[in-house]
Amino acid sequence: MTVITAKEAARYLRVSMLTLSRIESEGGLVPYRTPGGHRRYSIEMLYEYLSNSHQRVPGQLVNDDNERHEIGGRGRT
Repeated sequence: MTVITAKEAARYLRVSMLTLSRIESEGGLVPYRTPGGHRRYSIEMLYEYLSNSHQRVPGQLVNDDNERHEIGGRGRT
């Protein structure tokens, strides 16, 4: 299972970090928590959210340097 950070999840969903928090507060997403309390999201979780909300599902992430990364590779744990 590929797991990504909150910042990467917001980018994947094409929303701000504030909007990502709102989606969580409304029960749209329930992230995993690391022992340190950091939020982690599975690509499958985000894909399902987008599919259920009838939004376009992206096929790649774009990092801060505008480099593209295909979804489904090795993730963070």
